[in-house]
Amino acid sequence: MAEDTLQLYLGAISAYEREFKPWESRVEKILRRYRDDKRSQGAVNTPRFNILWSNVQTLTQATFSRIPQPDVSRRFRDQDPVGRVASLILERALEFEVQHYPDYRATLKADVNDRFLGGRGTAWIRYEPHMKPGDVQVTEDVEDTPVEEQLDYECVPTDYVHWRDFGHSVARSWEEVTLVWRRVYMSEAAVTERFGKEIAKKIPYDASPEEMKRAQRNEETVKKQALVYEVWDKERGVA
Repeated sequence: MAEDTLQLYLGAISAYEREFKPWESRVEKILRRYRDDKRSQGAVNTPRFNILWSNVQTLTQATFSRIPQPDVSRRFRDQDPVGRVASLILERALEFEVQHYPDYRATLKADVNDRFLGGRGTAWIRYEPHMKPGDVQVTEDVEDTPVEEQLDYECVPTDYVHWRDFGHSVARSWEEVTLVWRRVYMSEAAVTERFGKEIAKKIPYDASPEEMKRAQRNEETVKKQALVYEVWDKERGVA
């Protein structure tokens, strides 16, 4: 990555953190009210009913109570058997993806909850190909050599993005946003698997989500991870 591009990304991240810091503080207050932290800690002894909690529980169940049924259809209902079969394949693939893997349901439930409390729920969709060694190619003139890796199977995981870990370039409307990113906390094994051993050795493992730091006040028990920013650049067309 070029130095000017890196500085552009760091500047956008800093601008977002300054702009949205008041919003994050408000979300923290809302979450404390939702969890009723004061009463759970014994600070308030008078009987009361947490209306915010009951309302959110009702709204989340009404908004997302079951897995949606994918529907892929052609725009024009003409005589096109190839298009009909392709639509059927896509529909069945989507149905298998959302029903067979638990990440879709878990992500949507968390996103709906974030939407009603903080005002924003975020999901991150990834394309994940799984490769396998290629077959040995037998020829008369050349010695037997293995073919490059072949696609074994592919899937599209749905990741839940915590409201603290999502960011974008500051703009007046979503159409004007040019950068989108999320923060990912990764262990050394995960970094090695994704980026290789050489990069894994250079990355510092000194990060941990704020909620984990507060929950585990003893520094020795906090799981140290690497903080990785995944950036999607609309103008440069890279991620």
